[in-house]
Amino acid sequence: MVMIDNKAKAETLKFLCSYSGKLLPRSSDGVLRYVGGMTRVLAVDRSISYAELMVKLGEFCGFSVELRCPLPNGDLETLISVKSDEELTNLITEYDRSCPGSKIRAILFPPKSLKKISPPTSNASSIEFSPTKSVFNHDRSGSFSPPIGYKGRRCSPSRPQELLRHNHQCCGYWH
Repeated sequence: MVMIDNKAKAETLKFLCSYSGKLLPRSSDGVLRYVGGMTRVLAVDRSISYAELMVKLGEFCGFSVELRCPLPNGDLETLISVKSDEELTNLITEYDRSCPGSKIRAILFPPKSLKKISPPTSNASSIEFSPTKSVFNHDRSGSFSPPIGYKGRRCSPSRPQELLRHNHQCCGYWH
């Protein structure tokens, strides 16, 4: 049997972390709920700093995250963004005041502002690097040809799945 020291328990803070899912309205009443993804408990020392917590959450999820939490006894309609030591302290204080000893619900999102990398410059001005358009030219025969300057082979895939596989495996292009 495991003995739990009450002093150690009081110094531990637990976050109920949900990530890699989506917030969706429930069909019956439209109230937001978290669907899919993972939900796990992370226990940390109560004196943890915001920066240390964010490192632990990143390691926990496997990617950088933004931390948002509902208020105690609140719903997912109003998530509070936590971005500093002061905001983390305020959140912990609010949970201690309203729901002593409860887990803090944490919804983890990938950062909104991921650094965008520009495509390499090229002499061929007709190549488009738009993520919504293919870099392959399509003609009426159903054949696809590579962009100007491409030295690989021409392909004529019969199904869209074959085109995607060809773009990725042969040419290194995604569309």
